[in-house]
Parts: sequence; structure tokens; C-alpha cells
Amino acid sequence: MTAPTEVIKTTNKARKEATMLRKVSIKILLGAIAITLTSMASYSQTSVKVGVLNDRSGLFADLSGEGSVVAAQMAVEDFTAAAKGLKVEIISADHQNKPDIGAAIARKWYDQDGVDLILDVPTSSVALAVAEITRDKNKVFIDSAGGTSDLTGKACTPNTIHWTYDTWALGNGTGSAMVKRGGDSWYFIASDYAFGRALQRDTAEVVEKNGGKVLGQARHPLATSDFSSFLLQAQNSKAKVIGLANGGGDTINAIKQASEFGIVQGGQKLAGLLIFISDVHALGLSVSQGLVLTEAFYWDQNEGTREFSKRFAARFGGKMPTMAHAGVYSGLIHYMKALEFLKDAKDGAKIVAKMKEMPTDDPLFGKGSIRIDGRKIHPMYLYEVKKPQDSKGDWDVYNLLATIPADQAFRPIDQGGCPLVYEGLSHQSPSVGCRRRSDALARDPIHTKQQPRAQSTR
Repeated sequence: MTAPTEVIKTTNKARKEATMLRKVSIKILLGAIAITLTSMASYSQTSVKVGVLNDRSGLFADLSGEGSVVAAQMAVEDFTAAAKGLKVEIISADHQNKPDIGAAIARKWYDQDGVDLILDVPTSSVALAVAEITRDKNKVFIDSAGGTSDLTGKACTPNTIHWTYDTWALGNGTGSAMVKRGGDSWYFIASDYAFGRALQRDTAEVVEKNGGKVLGQARHPLATSDFSSFLLQAQNSKAKVIGLANGGGDTINAIKQASEFGIVQGGQKLAGLLIFISDVHALGLSVSQGLVLTEAFYWDQNEGTREFSKRFAARFGGKMPTMAHAGVYSGLIHYMKALEFLKDAKDGAKIVAKMKEMPTDDPLFGKGSIRIDGRKIHPMYLYEVKKPQDSKGDWDVYNLLATIPADQAFRPIDQGGCPLVYEGLSHQSPSVGCRRRSDALARDPIHTKQQPRAQSTR
């Protein structure tokens, strides 16, 4: 017979063991719940890989290059992508301004490396190649630094957005301004590839539309060091304006050598049809003063641009951002907004369609929109380079001449020949395509109201 005290001891021991077992079970259960929640959070996160493809070692490296990577990194940080369920990885590569190299990188990125979005891409011939590959792979391409207006014209695709500027906008801004200032005869010095030909074409159309004449042209290879023969031809033409339809290092070299030849002193005007702030900084105000140019962004434009630019400069050796850098930042911000809504980076055409549906809004370009042809719409600005004595600092280089309103800044939607406008998207029925065309034309301000004149500050 068991004593009562032994029974009580056994019962207490059993209770203690049961209590410990419950505590252990609860800890295990809580741990399992935590692991499950962590796994669910990880699973719900949308992963996206972004490739910044540009010139990192040649004549366009200053206007795009590593600065575009910095701009992309800032966009991810400012958007607080991780907190919004986006896991964004950024990689970069140098296309060396060669279409075959750029195309090979784009294919490898899409097929092997899991890239969902390509950004930047100066050199229009490379941009056109990347646009085709992006469409074939159903990814997304947001071009910031490439110029040809064909990207939203005959070469438009459902997967490409042309963000910052294009050759039509440059010609429309600078070309018309120079003709109105008396520069009614032109000679073009153009780079002999897609961008230079498109910029000359679009500017010549504007010049002739405004009553001017084109007296001749000379085309040079990309990365030309000696412009003497081209400048002599332009000088001998007696044209009032020499239009430089090139960019980056080519523009810098041409302007420097024109100064040495005394072309401006001889009475002819230089029109830099694509000038970035990095070009003006490299030339110095003593050489570049008086140049009239068109830009989409200037660091000292307003409080929003100044705040961003000062943070950018702090991370990039004191250099202010170019409009290409600003376009990378702005374009990626808008892409992430669409991705936050869709939560899937795999269907490029669907993402671009969502981006077109959503109005654009950021501190660098303000409020805007994206048309069905892929053209990002915002104001453009006509500037004149300051005289050295008028500058208050190293990067204080522009005087604003005029603001070109968004509804005047880019080519009318029905004049580019984009198949998306006239035929509808390939996966839609003809009736839907026609309806989208009508809707696009109805939304285009050029078709709904008479255009106001550019707002001059002088």
C-alpha cells in the first residue's frame, strides 16, 4: 500500500513535467509560427533585377556612366522599395557604344541573368537594338540617355518607354529658337549613326517649317578627335548657324575646335543640339558661353531638383546630375510604383501598360504622363549658357530663356508612325486597337486644343 505522501509527490512531479512539456510545446509552436511568417514575408516579396546599360569608358561616360548607377540606387532607397515588398538588385555593364556588344549584353541579361528591366542606354543604335530584344523577351526598357525619336515612332514597341528627351524635342526647342533669333540658314555637322541622322532630320524639319534653309551637311564617325575639315566646310558655307548634331565627347571637341577657328567671332552661331551640363562643365564658360540649348532637367530648377542634386553630388564626387541621370531616377521610381501594384516583374508588356495608365509624378520632372507610343511627356527648357562673370559657382551655368510646355515639347502622337497608335497592340482585336488609337488621340492635347506659345522669361 502506497503512503499518501508518496502519492502527493508523484502527482506534483507529474504536474511539473506536464507544465514543462506545455511550455516546450508553446515555444516550438511559436518558433514554427515565426518561421512560417518569415517565409511568407519572403515569399510575398517581389524580386526584380535592374540592368543599367551604358557607356562607362568612352565619350558618353560623363553624361551617363556610373552616375546612372548612383541615380538608380538612390531611386530604390528613396522609394523604400524593401518596405513596399520589392527586392531590387542593380547591375551594370559597358556597351562601348557598339550595337552588337549592347545587344549581346541585353540577351545574356534577359536569358541567363534574370534581368527584368534595362535602363539608360545612350547611343541610339544600341538603344534601337535593345528595344527589339526587350520586345522579343517581353521585358521592360526605359531609355533615358538615347536620343532617336524613332523609339516612339516606327521602332516603338509595347515594352519600351522613352523617358527624358528625344531628337524631335531637341530640334523643336533649339532649332525653332535659333531661327526666331535670325538664324535662318543652317549647316549641319552630324555624327554618322542613328542618333546624329535622326537629330539632323528632326532639326532640319523644324528649321524649314519656321522659314529657314539648310545649306549643307557633313557627317563624321563616332568618337572623332579632329573636326577641322568639317568645321572648314561649315565655315565656307556662310550659313548663319552651324548645327552640331552629335553628343558627348564629339560635341565637346567640335565646340573647342570651333573656338580655336574663331567661327563665332567670325559671325556664325553654334547650335549645340544635344548639350548636357557635363559638357558645359568640361568646356568651361569661357568657351561655351552664349550657347543656346534644350534640356529636360537642370539641377538648379526648383527645390526638388536642388535637394536631389545635392544628395547625388555628395555620392558622386561633387558632380551634379545630367538629365540622363535624372531620367534613370525618375523612370525607375515610376516602374517600381507599377510593380508595387502588380507584384510581378515577369510580364514586361503588362508592366509598361500599367506605367502608361498611371500618371507620373516625382520631384525631378513633376507631374506628367506616358503616351501609348511610349513617349514620356513633360516640359522641356530652353537655356543659354552664362557668361563667366555671371556665374555664382562651379555648376551655376544656365539662364532660362523659355519653358516649352509639355503639350508642345514632343512630337504630336499622330506624326511618328508608331504602330501602337495606328494598329493597336498585336494581342488585341482590331476594334480594341482602333478604340485605343482614338482614345490616345483624344488624350493628346495637340488634338484637343490650340497650342499656347512657349512661356518666355525674357
